[in-house]
Amino acid sequence: MLGSVLIMLVIIQFIIGLLFAFNVVGRNEFLMSFYEAINRLLDPIFKPIRRFMPNTGAIDFSPLVVIILINIVLIVLDGIIKGVA
Repeated sequence: MLGSVLIMLVIIQFIIGLLFAFNVVGRNEFLMSFYEAINRLLDPIFKPIRRFMPNTGAIDFSPLVVIILINIVLIVLDGIIKGVA
């Protein structure tokens, strides 16, 4: 369940970031504070990945890499749990 919540936070952060990057929502104070709070939570996860990813401008692909890595970890843990049972 923790993995699913983390994936949802990454998706929400990515979508709000795109809305700000392409100036769809303008300067909405609620979204800005929500985005900053999610960034503070997820930034320690994204920083190591961003060091290895090329700079692509407005679109950041590190959330996609994080989602893939979380899914890999969940699949491995599920296999370990089912193998023990």
